Amino acid sequence: MMGFIKNIAFLGSSETKKGERLYDTAFKVAKLLASKGYVIVNGGGPGVMDASTQGAEKVNGETLSITFYPQSASGFEGRYPKNITDREIKTGNYIERTFKLLEHGDVYIIFKGGTGTFSEFSMAWCLARLYYGIHKPFILYGKFWEEIIRYFKNNMYVRGEELKVFKIVDKEEEVLAAIDGFEKEFSTRLKRFIVKKERAFTAPRLGYRGPEYRIE
Repeated sequence: MMGFIKNIAFLGSSETKKGERLYDTAFKVAKLLASKGYVIVNGGGPGVMDASTQGAEKVNGETLSITFYPQSASGFEGRYPKNITDREIKTGNYIERTFKLLEHGDVYIIFKGGTGTFSEFSMAWCLARLYYGIHKPFILYGKFWEEIIRYFKNNMYVRGEELKVFKIVDKEEEVLAAIDGFEKEFSTRLKRFIVKKERAFTAPRLGYRGPEYRIE
């Protein structure tokens, strides 16, 4: 039986390569999660995205990519031919791709990256705050996130609940523990919406639906 969380989206640098610590870490995390039955979701590109696919494939896990084939976005890496997933959802532009990633992930793992990763992190955090209580949580992988969050707390307007929607981890096993914790939270705070037959999020055109209780 699967609970609320089934799809785990991997967000992070497109530039890291096999043999580098970031790539290998994403690979190992994806391998661990796929071995537990989670579907690995990514943007279909290189770097962390490719690492998550390869990690999942190592244990015959299920993978899904949300892709965008750019024609004029010269700064975007686009589809990586070697990142071959079980399923692919093609989108028309970068913004649609971002929202589809957020839609199809039940939880996000955000690794080190550049401005693209930071934009995804910002959107995930903003939506979690807006929909707090029926939000999608996320995991920040790496101790460096502590300094970033501390900077936000000291220099921006951050509400108390905004610090409750994510966990910072630095080890593979901590990822699994964080997801287990999120699952327990979902089971208590979302059941009332399911009983009422309400969707956690009702804006499918924005591509952000909340976790739905699944029994398989």
